[in-house]
Amino acid sequence: MPKLIPFHNTYKATGVNDDEAQDIVLIHGWGLHAIVFDDIVPALLERFRVTVVDLPGMGQSPMPNGDYTLDFLADEVLAIMPERAHVLGWSLGGLVALAMADKAAQRVQSVVTVATSPRFTTGEGWDTAMRPDILGKFAEMFDEDNEGTLVRFLALNCKGSAAMREDTARLKEILYFCGLPAPKALRSGLDILREADMRTVLPELAMPVLMLFGENDHIVPAAAMAASEPLIHSGRTALIEQVAHVPFLSAPETFTQAVYDFWREYGLTSDV
Repeated sequence: MPKLIPFHNTYKATGVNDDEAQDIVLIHGWGLHAIVFDDIVPALLERFRVTVVDLPGMGQSPMPNGDYTLDFLADEVLAIMPERAHVLGWSLGGLVALAMADKAAQRVQSVVTVATSPRFTTGEGWDTAMRPDILGKFAEMFDEDNEGTLVRFLALNCKGSAAMREDTARLKEILYFCGLPAPKALRSGLDILREADMRTVLPELAMPVLMLFGENDHIVPAAAMAASEPLIHSGRTALIEQVAHVPFLSAPETFTQAVYDFWREYGLTSDV
């Protein structure tokens, strides 16, 4: 039986000859799909071929049998990405990006995480995060009301943004564009967010890493930025003001400028 592969698409660079372009892969967060990145893709195409992917069980990607873990998601994206690429992951997608860099360092040129913490929940030596019981409560609510819990979580993504009302409406529109995600993908995704701990992985990554945070994020608090920066071997953190958990949706121009500034700083792309 043929292996199921995630839905993905690659767009040719528009600002340079395509054969001169580098590759970048965009990985979305919990409950959504690749369309969430539509506002920043044109700016990235100025210098890159852009590959977008729907994580298994979300968007247009099938839901395979077997365990649904962070390692599984990393392997699924590595299987469809170009031989060498930059990787940008948002929220859960940021954890996937870090796991990919850990598993296949020779293939990942740089990592940008967006609204991602090395550990999403509090634990020993890690206080700047959500309490595990809060995510556990979301899992309990999800079992009772899948769709309602997902919509409430999307609203939490936008809480605190200067464009909160517009961002929430946009996320709901994106959510329903491809139909609701598979319940197993959502439930297991919450488990990953609650349990994953990348604090030992970050210091081992030799490629440049940028971790972007939102000033008013209610899922990954901005205070996690100071705790994360000492863990980065090569790279840095940055804060985007007046945004919450979805900075590329709330302030796409500011977001892409911050990412390009990082790439230029580390010699990963020419001036634009």
